[in-house]
Amino acid sequence: MWINFLSALALVFVLEGLMPFLFPEKWKKMLLKIIVQDDKATRIYGFFSMLMGVILLSLIHQFAE
Repeated sequence: MWINFLSALALVFVLEGLMPFLFPEKWKKMLLKIIVQDDKATRIYGFFSMLMGVILLSLIHQFAE
């Protein structure tokens, strides 16, 4: 179980690093837009991102069995 968790965490780091590596200028502009955004909107985006992750993870585990 720890191997799966650490593998998933490593993959998160890889995916999070793609934008600043490939498009550093666009990534900075995107971060500036996020900084000036209302906290409520940021929380909503975060919630839907987590929800999509849970749904995707559930689908992957359902089809993997």
